[in-house]
Amino acid sequence: MSNNSSVSSQNSYSQALYELSKEDNSIEIIEKEISAILRLLLENKDFKRLIKDPTIKEKELSSTINAISDKFEFNLLLIKFLNFLITKRRLFYLEHILKDFLSICSKQRGEVSAKLLSSKDLSESEINKIKEELSKNFASNINLSYKFDPSLIGGLVIQIGSIMIDTSIKSKLQQIENKMIEA
Repeated sequence: MSNNSSVSSQNSYSQALYELSKEDNSIEIIEKEISAILRLLLENKDFKRLIKDPTIKEKELSSTINAISDKFEFNLLLIKFLNFLITKRRLFYLEHILKDFLSICSKQRGEVSAKLLSSKDLSESEINKIKEELSKNFASNINLSYKFDPSLIGGLVIQIGSIMIDTSIKSKLQQIENKMIEA
């Protein structure tokens, strides 16, 4: 299977889950549960290894997923979907499929995704002010992901789609260095 058809297949799974959860009026619930699964994948290396390991038997995967689903009381639709991925041997794509599902939900709400990198650790109110300004400037709801990056030395880097606003000192120093090399 080529890489493009593989990505298309993953997107089809996330789109199918979105459509099913829309019919079931459970988008918000499933969105929260998916966020919990993604946190689990991020925080628990054993769970991530389990998902990615192609040698684990279908039955073992299914019982593990069902145990996790029972513990967190996941929606029945999500449980069936996870088991469907197991039977189709697509569970190793889980992280991508779930992130894509969240992206679909965000787009359907009219949100625009943006990334914010800051050289200093920003408070929640500072992040919200930046988010509000971006929302005004782009006339859209902004879904902002924030990351503290001390390597920037000073300033901010904001990326919204293909637009990048880079006011970091690190970037300015690189520009000066490039001009000095060219001279």
